Amino acid sequence: MQIIGAQRERGKATQVIMAEKGLYKGGALVNFNADERQALWDRVQGKVGRPVPKGHKKDKAEWLKPGLVGWVKTLKGEEKLRHARLLDFREDDTNRRA
Repeated sequence: MQIIGAQRERGKATQVIMAEKGLYKGGALVNFNADERQALWDRVQGKVGRPVPKGHKKDKAEWLKPGLVGWVKTLKGEEKLRHARLLDFREDDTNRRA
């Protein structure tokens, strides 16, 4: 799934916003250790600038340009993410040319 945004609010759990094939799927909590979390934020900062997706408030998230994908653990059999947790992330290399 693509990571399309990140929400970081003081006093609340941090989460990434996920989409699949351009369709919003929900949020996943980020429970990484400090080093992994910093690596994620370093990548996020390089990708901020995507237009706000329809139906979302601008002030609630940092919207990202395409390029990050994440693996999540979630409840099976659900169309949208529920009780999801981000397990790992990487750069999406499917759009790169050889």
